[in-house]
Amino acid sequence: MFAKIVSAINDVVWSPALVVLLIFAGIYFSIRTGFVQVRRFGLMLKSLFSRRDKTRDTQGISSFQAFCVALSGRVGTGNIVGVATAIALGGPGSVFWMWIIAFFGASTAFVESTLAQIYKFKHSTGYRGGPSNYIQYGLGLKWLGIVFSLIAVVGFSTMLTTVQSNGISSALGNSYGLSHLISGLILAFVLGLVIIGGIKSISKVASVVTPFMALGYVLISIVVIILHIHDVPAVLGSIVTNAFGIRPVAGGILGSTIMMGVKRGIFSNEAGQGSGAIVSASADVPHPVKQGLAQSFSVYVDTLLVCTATALMILCSGTYNILDSSGNILVEKAPELADNYVGYTQAALDSVMSGFGSQFVTIALFFFVFTTVMAYYFYSESSIMYMFDVCGKGGSRTEKLCVWALRIVILAATVFGAVRETNAIWMLGDIGVGLMAWVNVITLLILCPKAIRALKDYESRLRRGEKEPVYHPEESEKGTGAWKSE
Repeated sequence: MFAKIVSAINDVVWSPALVVLLIFAGIYFSIRTGFVQVRRFGLMLKSLFSRRDKTRDTQGISSFQAFCVALSGRVGTGNIVGVATAIALGGPGSVFWMWIIAFFGASTAFVESTLAQIYKFKHSTGYRGGPSNYIQYGLGLKWLGIVFSLIAVVGFSTMLTTVQSNGISSALGNSYGLSHLISGLILAFVLGLVIIGGIKSISKVASVVTPFMALGYVLISIVVIILHIHDVPAVLGSIVTNAFGIRPVAGGILGSTIMMGVKRGIFSNEAGQGSGAIVSASADVPHPVKQGLAQSFSVYVDTLLVCTATALMILCSGTYNILDSSGNILVEKAPELADNYVGYTQAALDSVMSGFGSQFVTIALFFFVFTTVMAYYFYSESSIMYMFDVCGKGGSRTEKLCVWALRIVILAATVFGAVRETNAIWMLGDIGVGLMAWVNVITLLILCPKAIRALKDYESRLRRGEKEPVYHPEESEKGTGAWKSE
């Protein structure tokens, strides 16, 4: 009954209309920004590692720390299990649509993160903000800002957290025979040690763990791909041809190919979902566009690098099956794996590193899940703080009690997700992503001109010779959020 209800809701939220909206928005933002995700690629890298001006207010975290927190939220179960589910339910062609949504999604990430900086607000714990803020102050719809915050709190703390813990519990069960309950309890315990420290603690852990885990995973993936190098041309050809239904490996699933590619792409890179905007608002940068560029780059790292590494490993190794919506196997490449999605990636590594591969995936997935749920907590916490700020009770005792309640809920959801059935949990996560995407993307389409004006301001200052452009809202905007007092 639980699975049927979740499936029915998921079908409504993830109708073809949402897929069209996400692709249209990415193309529209790319055109409006002059394909900033390509044109300003060099500045994306520079924006990550430039030093923060110590003479400025240092309430926020650095651009690099914000990048790492956002990347930790993006690089998670979606990069290992999510890619496997996309291939299982959409075939090799789904990978192509993941690439498409990432390329155009980079411009979406730019717009939402730039707007988040323009409309951020000051809190006793540092800068906060995100979609709720630009919905309230950009659209003048406070009620919708509150609704988005409520969706974000529920979505991140329960729906999406369960997906992450479910992935690691499956991996630990495959590698070490550990029960799902024990896996959930271990993850919840370690997570609790970090989230109690708040954003400063989270950003410090993310800035150390996230680059290390992503780089290590990609390097191991490259080894597997090199050892299957003779299969790469055929695999790449299969990805492209199947994306358009040309010589499909499984007939009649083109709709699922596109849908799964977009779903898993947006689940993984979160472009348009609003989470990147939430953490972007916490950064202390001299100009909003600087943070927008940094977050665009994180989408590339997540999907074009990490997700692609997983996809090529699985496809080159042939450790996957293709299933229909009822779970019936259409193409049987690894019958012993059935729909054990995390097993696809583990088996791919084991094909060249017998005994080590599956354990490495499990360890990598643990770190991925840990940092992702850590980011989810921060997104939920910021959403709670927004609602109290709107009510004029920011920093109050009631707010602090709600934050503690959130910690308990997210730790409980971690354990709950670990013991639930996999397919229902993934649909639950899709619902959370879809609801936030509907509200956020429509808002971005309306407020896009403000981000474009900020981009023009940034680029004009660069042309005038400013090495580190500083935002002066009175020259490009009316002045909103924390920028009012600067």
